[in-house]
Amino acid sequence: MSGGFRSRSARRRTQPAEAPPRKAPIGDAAREAAWHVVLRVAEEGAYANLVLPKLLRERSITGRDAAFATELTYGTLRALGVLDAVIGHCSSRPLDNIEPAVLAAIRLGAYQLLYTRVDDHAAVDTSVRLVSASGNEKATGFANGILRTIARTPFEQWMSRLSPSGRVARAAFRTAHPEWIARSFDTALGGVELDEALTADSERPIVHLVARPGEITAEELALATGGEVGHYSPYAVYLTEGDPGKLDVVRDGLAAVQDEGSQLIARALVEVPVDSDSGRWLDLCAGPGGKAALIGALARIDGARVDAVEVSDHRAELVREAVAGLPVAVRVADGRVPGLEPGYDRILVDAPCSGLGALRRRPEARWTKSEGDIVGLTQLQRELLASALRLVKPGGVVVYSTCSPDLRETRAVVDAVLAGGEVEEVDARDFVLGMDNVGPGPSVQMWPHRHGTDAMFFAVLRKPAER
Repeated sequence: MSGGFRSRSARRRTQPAEAPPRKAPIGDAAREAAWHVVLRVAEEGAYANLVLPKLLRERSITGRDAAFATELTYGTLRALGVLDAVIGHCSSRPLDNIEPAVLAAIRLGAYQLLYTRVDDHAAVDTSVRLVSASGNEKATGFANGILRTIARTPFEQWMSRLSPSGRVARAAFRTAHPEWIARSFDTALGGVELDEALTADSERPIVHLVARPGEITAEELALATGGEVGHYSPYAVYLTEGDPGKLDVVRDGLAAVQDEGSQLIARALVEVPVDSDSGRWLDLCAGPGGKAALIGALARIDGARVDAVEVSDHRAELVREAVAGLPVAVRVADGRVPGLEPGYDRILVDAPCSGLGALRRRPEARWTKSEGDIVGLTQLQRELLASALRLVKPGGVVVYSTCSPDLRETRAVVDAVLAGGEVEEVDARDFVLGMDNVGPGPSVQMWPHRHGTDAMFFAVLRKPAER
């Protein structure tokens, strides 16, 4: 269930990332902003979570209008597969033949009709006015006809009419996911809880803050922000509302935004026992720096030092900003051949991955990713893990993690290394502080619907000490 969205965005990814706003003034700031972002995502492959906040600031859209614009934008992009299926059923022409500005307006209208309590007349009228204001007056009748046809049939009837057969395909359609992603989740879950996992994957996550160890406690951070202390990580605070970037504790570097699952993985690296820890630690894939900062704060307490490797100059600069003032040395290098001297006590391989575990944070991501990308990623993941095992000392540990539950990126990578017989696996479940239902072990698989975290995976590998 991919519709025409991915091919359209792929064709236009070479366009400028900072294209000037397309005009469609209809006297409705929220809908105009949503239309602009949905169009940029489709035409340029822009990231909605980057474009929308900037646009809201530039146009001084605040309060209820900003909330409405956010709901329309993210909701439309998440539900794109369903919207396109319904629109395609009602359209006299293929979606790829509809002018992008017109299709963006129809998608917004269809989302309001199917997923919100917005009055049908308002949803149709404002969408048709967006079509006209975008310079496509001749397409207003076409858009009006599609939207009125959609409005005549309730949501559940559309679901029954268009849902494919088969348990996984049907669950994918009803929760607006490509079937291959639903199949990946279903395999990782062992054929259970698929509906719950996909439903949670479409819910907007609350903000998780991390209290920097040695600077502020989670309890102090919760009091300062009005948040709630996290369930698992000793540094986590949940923030249900508000902009974390405006918090003094975040601006002052006492706290940062970081998923609780990421916090647990960084903590696990520091807590797993090693033989005679000399305080030489390594983050082999450090960008953009969240885990490196937490590891660095813990290293400062323990008197250790961290090397943080990142292949991208831009992301390396983000790491430097994140670890400022901490005992962390940032190196720009390829983690597969970083040019470092072996003998590290602890190494984190937070490998580049498909990101299927964090789809809820980027609403359009599920429609722009391809299953074919995983093949190349797994090769890179294996090479990075092999590099870490060359660099870790006998008696040292390597933590391998991904923000993906796909078994090809998780257990398959770890099992391939274990088959070589040179390392042993430590039970990672001992380091998640009471978090249960994390899979059969010895690795850990977190899930949004079970734990409220991203769907993060990690395994702990130990190189046997020399005898």
